Amino acid sequence: MIKTITKEVFYYNMKNIVVGAGIGGLSIAALLAKKGQQVTVIEKNSTPGGRARLYSEKGFKFDMGPSWYLMPDIFEDYFKELEIKVTDIYNLVRIDPSYRIFFEDGSKVDVYASLEDNIKLFDELEPEGGEKLKKYLEKAEKHYKIAKEDLLYRDYNRLLNLIDGRLLLNGLRLPIFGDIDSFIQGIFSSDKAKRILEYSIGFVGGSPKNTPSIYYIMNHVDFKLGVWYPIEGIWKVIEQLYEICLKNGVEFKFNEAVEKINVKGVAHSVDTDIQHYISDNIIVTADYAYSELNLLDEENRSYDKSYWDSKLFAPTALVIYIGLNKKLTKLLHHNLYLAGDWNLDFETLYDPDTPSWPNEVSYYVNITSKTDPTVAPKGKETIFILIPLPSGIKDTYENREKWYQQIVSHLEKLADEKIIGYEEVKTIFGPEDFKRDYNAYNGTSLGLVHTLNQSAIFRPSHLSKKVKNLYYTGQYTHPGIGLPLVLISSQILVDRLIKKT
Repeated sequence: MIKTITKEVFYYNMKNIVVGAGIGGLSIAALLAKKGQQVTVIEKNSTPGGRARLYSEKGFKFDMGPSWYLMPDIFEDYFKELEIKVTDIYNLVRIDPSYRIFFEDGSKVDVYASLEDNIKLFDELEPEGGEKLKKYLEKAEKHYKIAKEDLLYRDYNRLLNLIDGRLLLNGLRLPIFGDIDSFIQGIFSSDKAKRILEYSIGFVGGSPKNTPSIYYIMNHVDFKLGVWYPIEGIWKVIEQLYEICLKNGVEFKFNEAVEKINVKGVAHSVDTDIQHYISDNIIVTADYAYSELNLLDEENRSYDKSYWDSKLFAPTALVIYIGLNKKLTKLLHHNLYLAGDWNLDFETLYDPDTPSWPNEVSYYVNITSKTDPTVAPKGKETIFILIPLPSGIKDTYENREKWYQQIVSHLEKLADEKIIGYEEVKTIFGPEDFKRDYNAYNGTSLGLVHTLNQSAIFRPSHLSKKVKNLYYTGQYTHPGIGLPLVLISSQILVDRLIKKT
């Protein structure tokens, strides 16, 4: 059985301050409010959503950050805690083909919703490739179920949870040690087959050579569970969570930046740039590293600067939003271009010493107007381009424009259509924007990478190690990066709060 929140009642009418109105802040506020708690959410930006905010201009609507709806089962489990069916609050459609991958040699492949079609694809890529894929995904499905039932929803702050016999037994069944690149290479011989299976590591911010092999279960997620899309975009999920919060009495304070968490024995209040708020619990869903180093006095920090500087962070990104005044017929909803030198591509992204703008890079293109007529005027397209870049890179207007021209010109070749000169909307969001809008440490677009020593118990704690009544949730904590995992993080922490004595 999957672990669910208990129905115990805790400290009725406790006051809770939630710092940040991203998916982490909204999801934990909704759960607390549903259980009768007073919740105030404080957000430095003008709207909810955080990285999943909506950008709208001239009739074009863009999800600013997350654009893949994966693990639909996790969303369903979360909304069950609120006694809500997903189908009652937004319309999900399965994307088919799931995505298109372009390779440097000019070839391309489509990955489909149908397993049979994907088996045929892998048969074309290497001898007995389809049978290998079938067995690989069967194993991935079994391991996904183990991970979901015994690992993902587990609160690693409790010692008993670390020595639980079932966890130890099932943990031994999982391919935890070794990297995913070696794991896949031991099964598949085709370079293209390996790249198709490894690209999904980008969802957790990692490289195939530094991500534990257990994350191969992500292939079950996209091949079997499917790639989905909520009509009106990821923003629809955010909007519904926000509405649920309001219906349950959550108070929101937008355009207020938290400047200090006040501690006297316990965390008891926060100061914003506008006023002072007293609270019984303070829950930080904003950037963990920034919050520890900038909102707390040194003696109250669980993790100092040397801790954060020793960690491996996900890359930053250049994100391009284009409202195009025509249609592109040769691109799908989800498109990926995988650069030729796969290993060099990742080495460049994770070079902590000399971060620089790469010579070439893989990139991702999302065109929601292929599926959703509500996001663009008739006969036009919304184009979202994400280019991963090394964290700490120097971000200038000149570099942005240079890369805009380089990447969009390259995309024109893939699309066999002119794009430059046909833009009605053109906006570029870069590393400095991640720092400004989200207080992202070193400009990271996602947070801490899922290496072996940055997973599960080795991720930053949900509970402050120094201060009572101070908590954290979001992509830095267990289980980690991605919308579904952040929902789980909120469920774990609410369960912890319910049981606290």
